[in-house]
Amino acid sequence: MLEVADIVKEYRLPGQKPIRVLDGVSFSVAAGEHVAVVGRSGAGKTTLLNIVGGLDKPTSGDVRLGGESLFCGFGAARRRSRLRATKIGFIFQSYHLMPELDIVENVLLPSMTGRARVPAARARAKELLAKVGLGDRLRHLPAELSGGEQQRVALARALMCRPEVILADEPTGNLDALTGAEILKLLFEVNETPIACVMVTHSAEAAARCDRVLKLDGGRLIT
Repeated sequence: MLEVADIVKEYRLPGQKPIRVLDGVSFSVAAGEHVAVVGRSGAGKTTLLNIVGGLDKPTSGDVRLGGESLFCGFGAARRRSRLRATKIGFIFQSYHLMPELDIVENVLLPSMTGRARVPAARARAKELLAKVGLGDRLRHLPAELSGGEQQRVALARALMCRPEVILADEPTGNLDALTGAEILKLLFEVNETPIACVMVTHSAEAAARCDRVLKLDGGRLIT
């Protein structure tokens, strides 16, 4: 499903040696498999996740989703945009909800990049919000919800376009232990089809819920 091949990421500052954050990172994730990426702060976990999701470019290497390259070949930029919009769902630590939109409208946002029919998309957004326990809060703005409820909205938004991969960056980082456990339960159980999941986390409890744990150390992965 997801193949990460020999990813190198360097940052270059004028007059200084390149800083290599990722050094030949390779791994694959099967459909339905949940993989945790752990490591100390500053190890490059979020940088790796951004590259896997096509939000950042590697210095070298490639990511393939369903056999399609995100970074190599003619038309890579357009292909990358299409894959982000149709096959990848994102969940962030800080939720990143639009404050002026109600939660249905927030969940609808990923469908606006394609040609989804509005009535059908709105019905799906409401269905997903009901699945994450917010069916009675549809007209509420993000500011009217708790942190755990906002992360439920973010999860529903990530599932909106029926992605093949979910990328989660510290999805429980801003939540207390009980609320975080509830979000993890939803993340692993709400999926309608076998979705590959890569989750960056500092939480040992969250990592233990995954099928496999990869540790980033010195820019390299330790299985």
